[in-house]
Amino acid sequence: MTIFFHDLINKSSALYPNTIALTLKSQKLTYQDLYHQTKKISNSLIALNIEKFDRIGIYLPKTFETVSSFLGISTAGAVFVPMNPILKSQQVQHIISDCNIKVLITNQARLISIKSIINNFNKLTHVVVIGDNTKDYKINNTTIISWSSFLSLHPKRGRIYSITGNDIAAILYTSGSTGMPKGVVLSHSNLIEGARSVAQYLKNTNNDNILAVLPFSFDYGLSQLTTSLLVGANCVLFDYLIPAHIPKAIIQYKITGFAAVPPLWGQLCKINWPSNAGKTLRYFTNSGGALPTAHLTKLRRFMPHAEPYLMYGLTEAFRSTYLAPCEIDTKEGSIGKAIPNAEVLVLREDGTECDIDEVGELVHKGPLVSLGYWNNAEETAKCFKEISKELPEVTPTEIAVWSGDFVKKDHDGYLFFVNRKDDLIKTSGYRVSPIEIEEVLYQHNDIKECAVIGVPHPFLGQIILALISLSSQRNELAIKNSIFTLCQKKLPTFMLPKNIIIVKEIPHNTNGKIDRSLIKQHYFNYATE
Repeated sequence: MTIFFHDLINKSSALYPNTIALTLKSQKLTYQDLYHQTKKISNSLIALNIEKFDRIGIYLPKTFETVSSFLGISTAGAVFVPMNPILKSQQVQHIISDCNIKVLITNQARLISIKSIINNFNKLTHVVVIGDNTKDYKINNTTIISWSSFLSLHPKRGRIYSITGNDIAAILYTSGSTGMPKGVVLSHSNLIEGARSVAQYLKNTNNDNILAVLPFSFDYGLSQLTTSLLVGANCVLFDYLIPAHIPKAIIQYKITGFAAVPPLWGQLCKINWPSNAGKTLRYFTNSGGALPTAHLTKLRRFMPHAEPYLMYGLTEAFRSTYLAPCEIDTKEGSIGKAIPNAEVLVLREDGTECDIDEVGELVHKGPLVSLGYWNNAEETAKCFKEISKELPEVTPTEIAVWSGDFVKKDHDGYLFFVNRKDDLIKTSGYRVSPIEIEEVLYQHNDIKECAVIGVPHPFLGQIILALISLSSQRNELAIKNSIFTLCQKKLPTFMLPKNIIIVKEIPHNTNGKIDRSLIKQHYFNYATE
């Protein structure tokens, strides 16, 4: 029985040893080869004295080494922490420090970008560098070791401790409304049950070729990999430069399943698809925001044989609902019903269940609910709460995750998204903390005060606006340009403000706090004006 994340490769390598597990450009890796690579990495980590639950960071694009590192870390009993390869040094520094990463696996280009901050990490013992065969060297107490040297290490012992399916397997960082990203702690069981649930309703088999275009640091992106490994499918690792490359990849690799977020679907609607691009596609999926009906109509025309699955999820519970293809035309705008092996409720603030068409908070319970936030008891207590079971005589309570999303349920039990509870910005499939952007803005000497908000956008979900008041009388255009330059240096692309608006004063409420709701009302139609 598959209970650990690394059991995915153990099982599939036994069932499908010569089947292609991973494809990257013209390179292919069989399940047997991936299994052996996983074992090598596990042994090398043990040789570096990795202990149970040590955190190992992976700061890489999608490569064979990325996938085998995830599995090797799990085999060694440690915890893998994927980092989005487009993150800048400030975000990487936060993640490494927040969860005390012991070993970082990266490449030469990304090592250069973070070299100046390595001194800040007391717990970081090794940085393993792919594509660098130079001799090992030290930066203070951290050893920089090449990938080839790393793989040549031999442990003096095997793994001497045991783990359970409920133990921590991974930490995925996601933005919160109160500041820097929070680490969502996932158990082995979370990852396995998530893969089983998705594979069930997408009907995945070892005949599938699944195109992975989303980052593995994103739970929706990681799902493409875990589902592939579960059923013995071929996961095609693909980092595209322009959207037009994606239909070509679908043809080249005979893709049967493809997942994307609304902004990418919007870009794909604007290009000319080759007539045979959708020939092999069996399904396509959307999550990370609502897919506009106009885009869905176009995509169904481009991919006439593919069934569309519209999904809703949150990193804290992986995936919550989906709208089946047969229901799309009759339940337009719905986020569907609970996925297999999950229960979704619509609750009032006091924990009682809402009536039909009454707006309440979406609450998810079941085996997909994660273990909470890493090293953040306060935020965990806010979102992960006990909830009564139907049979209190057996077990009085269980932990459920309160999503922060308000929804309502119709007479047939279908859910419809209404709005967010907090100031979190959802843009391009990402969740973005306005405070995190504001902290960067305040590094600029000319800014007296700032407020970052998200305003509705038909394709991106929301766009990011930054309102600033100035402390100097310098040229406003020059100041705006220098602020944009600062943001580009400090923030990844998806966190960059769409526009910076200079105002005389930022509005405040009677308590002296920035009045975000008034600002949002004023700029609500900004994207359509």
